[in-house]
Amino acid sequence: GAGALKITKEGIEVSQHLCRACGACVQTCPVGFLKMKDLTPLKPIVMPDPFDEGLGWKKPVKIYYPQVVPRIPVIDDKACVHLNTGNCGVCQQICGVHAINYETVERIEEIKVGAVVLAPGGKEFEAQLRGEYGYGIYDNVITSIQFERMLSASGPTQGHVFRPSDHGDPKKIAWIQCVGSRDRTCGKDYCSSVCCMYASKEAVIAREHDASVEATIFYIDLRAFGKGFDEYVTRVEEQHGIRYIRSMVSRVFEDPVTKDVTLRYIAENGDRMEESFDLVVLSVGFQIPEYTRKMAQDFGLKLDRYGFAEKSTFEPLETSRKGIFACGILNSPKDIPETVMEAGGAAGAVSKYLAGARGTMTKEEEKTAEAEIAGDAGIRVGVFVCHCGKNIGGVVNVPGVAEYAKDLPNVVYATDTLYACSMDAQELLARTIKEQRLNRVVVAACSPKTHEPLFQETMEAVGLNKYLFEFANIRNHVSWVHKEEPELATEKSKDLVRMAVAKVSRAESLQEARLDILQSAMVIGGGVSGMTAAKTLANQGYEVHLIERDPQLGGQANKLYKTWMGENVQDELAKMKADIMSDKQITVHTNTELAAVDGFVGNFTSTLVENGEKKTLRHGVAVVATGAGSYKPTEYLYGKDPRVVTHHELDQRFINKDPKLKDINSAVFIQCVGSREPGRPYCSRVCCTHSLESAVSLKELRPDMDVYILYRDIRSYGLRELIYEKARKLGVKFIRFNVKEKPEVEATPEGLIIRVKDPALRQEWEIKADLLTLASAIVPYRDEKLAQMFKVTLNENGFFLEAHVKLGPSEFATDGVFLCGLAHYPKGIDESITQARAAASRATTLLARKNINIAGTVAYVDQRHCSSCGVCVEVCPYSAPRFIEGGPNAGKSEINPILCKGCGLCVAACRSNAIFAKGFTEEQIIAQINEMFL
Repeated sequence: GAGALKITKEGIEVSQHLCRACGACVQTCPVGFLKMKDLTPLKPIVMPDPFDEGLGWKKPVKIYYPQVVPRIPVIDDKACVHLNTGNCGVCQQICGVHAINYETVERIEEIKVGAVVLAPGGKEFEAQLRGEYGYGIYDNVITSIQFERMLSASGPTQGHVFRPSDHGDPKKIAWIQCVGSRDRTCGKDYCSSVCCMYASKEAVIAREHDASVEATIFYIDLRAFGKGFDEYVTRVEEQHGIRYIRSMVSRVFEDPVTKDVTLRYIAENGDRMEESFDLVVLSVGFQIPEYTRKMAQDFGLKLDRYGFAEKSTFEPLETSRKGIFACGILNSPKDIPETVMEAGGAAGAVSKYLAGARGTMTKEEEKTAEAEIAGDAGIRVGVFVCHCGKNIGGVVNVPGVAEYAKDLPNVVYATDTLYACSMDAQELLARTIKEQRLNRVVVAACSPKTHEPLFQETMEAVGLNKYLFEFANIRNHVSWVHKEEPELATEKSKDLVRMAVAKVSRAESLQEARLDILQSAMVIGGGVSGMTAAKTLANQGYEVHLIERDPQLGGQANKLYKTWMGENVQDELAKMKADIMSDKQITVHTNTELAAVDGFVGNFTSTLVENGEKKTLRHGVAVVATGAGSYKPTEYLYGKDPRVVTHHELDQRFINKDPKLKDINSAVFIQCVGSREPGRPYCSRVCCTHSLESAVSLKELRPDMDVYILYRDIRSYGLRELIYEKARKLGVKFIRFNVKEKPEVEATPEGLIIRVKDPALRQEWEIKADLLTLASAIVPYRDEKLAQMFKVTLNENGFFLEAHVKLGPSEFATDGVFLCGLAHYPKGIDESITQARAAASRATTLLARKNINIAGTVAYVDQRHCSSCGVCVEVCPYSAPRFIEGGPNAGKSEINPILCKGCGLCVAACRSNAIFAKGFTEEQIIAQINEMFL
C-alpha cells in the first residue's frame, strides 16, 4: 500500500530536458575511421545495430529506433571516438542547447509508490545454441526476428527481403519452428506461444512482397489457438499457397558454392527427405534474460526455473510479493493481444492498493484559452508533409509535395518533416502556429484514425480549435498501395493535399458538449470474469450491479474440477462468491434478464426483469461478461452410450469423487469435437489443456490405467506445455488423427471399441475403452438482442467483436461498454480473470474522469425543412435521431449529439436535405471534389 522505490540511472547522459531531438549530433558524428587507445592502426567503425538484429549499422550516437519515447539520442561508449581517444567531441560542440555530457553519471532516485507493475519483457532465444541449424555458421540461416526487421518498412532494408550471402532475392524460404521452445536440451521446455502465428504472418508478407516466393513451414503442432488464428491459417494455406509440413528438421547443410541450405527431415509418410532452400528462418522462442531475473530477485519475487514469475490461476497477475504485479512475458510467453490484456489487467489489479489515493496528487491541467480568429486575419493554412522514414518518403517525393503546397490558395507556410508525430515535430507545429499566425492546419502523413488526436492536442495547446484541422492520408492511400509507381504516387499526394487545403479553408470552429458520468457500473454475467470485473470496480469504490440470468453465480466454472496448475476450482470459486456477496459496493441480481437498454456512455438506463419483476437501473458504464455454452455432441455415440461423456460430465464425476473412476481400465479422449469444423472453424483453446489435466488426474487416481488422447494438434501453449510433458511421463499415450479420417466408435458389451488411423505410423489402432471423453467445443450464445441493445457487434462465429484485436481487446467500439471472458472468445480461468480486470480498468478510465467531452463532428437537423418521414430514425445504427414530443417542432426529428458518431448515414438518407454534418458540410465536400478534378 505504501513504500519507496529506488531507481538507478547511469551512463553517458543526453539530457532529456534539454535535448530538442534536432538530430544534429547524429548527422555530424564522424563515422569513418578512429584510432583506438590500444590499437596503432586505424580501424573502421563497424557497429552492428542491435535494434536491427545486426542487419544494419549504427553511428556511435543515434536515436535508438524510429519514434522512440523520449526521442533523444544515445551515445555508445564502446564506439564513441571521444570516449575512446579523447579526440573529436563534435557532437557536444554542435549541440546548441548543451544537452550532451561525456561524463558517466550515476543517479539514484527514490519515489514513493503504493504498488509496482513489472513489465520488462523478454528476449529471443539465442539460436546459435541449436548448432545443428547452422545459425552463425551458414550465411543464409537467420532468425525470425531478423526476418521481421527485413520486412519492416523502417528497417535496415526498407522492407526488402534478401539472402545475406549475396543479397539476392530468395525464391524458396523455409521456417523451422520450435527453435528454443518445447526443447529440454536447451532448458526451454515451454511453448513460446507466438511462433506458429508469426511464421505464418511472415510467410504471407514475404509472398506479398514477391509472389514467386515458395514458403514452407516445418512444425510439430500448429498452435493457432487465438481468436481468428485457425481461420487465418486456413486462408494462409488456401489463398497464399503456404506449405505446412509436420516434421522436426534434424539437420541443415550448406552448399559451399551456391550457399543454398539443405534441410533433412522425415516426411509424414515416413520417408527420409532432403530439400534445398535459398533462405532458412529459425522461429526462435522467448526467454527471460539474466538482468530481468536479477531485477525480479531484487524485488524479492519467486521465479520458476525458466525465470517466469510464479503466480496462481486465480491471481494471475500478482506475484509472490503482495503489491507487486507482473504482466507480459515476465508471466509467460504471449502475443500482443494477451500482453495488452495483461497490462490492462495489472492496472486494474493494483486498484485494491491505490483506490484511496486516487486524485490526491492530481494537478489540474491549465488549458490555453481558445484564440478568437479575427476576421481581418484571413485564412492562413499551414501544411506539414511527413516522410515517415521510408514508409512514405521511400515512394513519394515528400519535399516536392511540400514545395507544391506552398503555392496553394490560403497556404502561408508549408514544410516537410521526417516524423510528423514525433515530439520535436509537435513542438515545431506549435511554434509555427504561433509564429506564422496559422488558423488552419493540414498534415499529410499516415492514418488519421491513430494519429489525428495527437495533432489536435497540439493545436489545442496553443489555443487553436482542434476542428480547424485536416488529415491527408498519403501512407495508407498512397505509398502503401502505389509503391511501384512513385511518380504517380507523388501526383496523387499533391491531389490529396490540395483537396485537404480546400476543405480546411472552409472549416469552422466546433464546440464539444460536456457529459457527466454516473459513478456506477453494470456487469452482465456472474461467471468468473463477471465476478472479477465487479470486484475490481468495487475495490475502487464504485457502485456495481452484477446481473446473472441463472439462480447462482459461477457460470461455467461451477462445472470444473481442477485448473491446469492443479488448484481446486470449486474451493477457489466459493471464495470468489463469498467475496462478492459480502461486498457492500456490489448488488447481485440473480434470476435476472436484461430486457432493454437506453441512453449512452455515462448515462445508461437499463430495464431488468428480476424474478419476474421489472426494475430500472441507471449506470455510467457496462461490462459484458455473458460467457458461453458448450457444444452438445451428436457424434461418437454421445447420448446413446453412458460411457461416452463430455469434459464437464467427467469433471462432475471428479468433483463428486465418483468411486467408479478407479475401476476404469482404459480411458480415451478425443479432441476437437465440434471445434475446427465447418460452421465452427475456430479453436476452442482450452480443450487440449483440459484433456491433459483430466488425463493426469486419471493416472494419479490409478497409475496402471491406460489413457489415450486422440488429437489433431496438441495446443498446450505457454507454460501449459509442462502438463503435456507431465502427462507423457505418467504414460498417457498420444495418437494423432487426420481430420479427413476421424476416429470411429463402436459400442460392445465388453467396452467401447475406438478405431483411429495414425498417419505417422501408417497403421490403424483399435482401442478398447471403458470411458470416452469428448473435448466438446465452447459455443457462443450469439446474443444478438444484447448486441443490439448496446449497439455492439458479433463476429461471424457469434462471439462479441472487440474494438481492436490488439489495441482494444477489452472494449467495444461503443463508448462506455466493455468486454471480457468467454463472451469475447474461449479462454482459461486465468485469462478470463486477466481480461476482466483489464475491462474494469478500461471502465475506470471513464468513471474516474467523472465527465467527458463529446466529439463536435456530429449531425444536426434543421427542423424547418424536416418532413417527419422518419428515414433518419430507421437508418441510424446508434439510435441518435428521434422525434420531438410536444412544442412547436413536435413530430420533427432531432439528433442526440452524445449518441451520434458522425457517420453521415442520416445526412445521405434525408430526403428533405434537412440534416447536416458538422465538419463535413456540403460546401467542404464539394470543394474537395472540385479540387480532385483540377
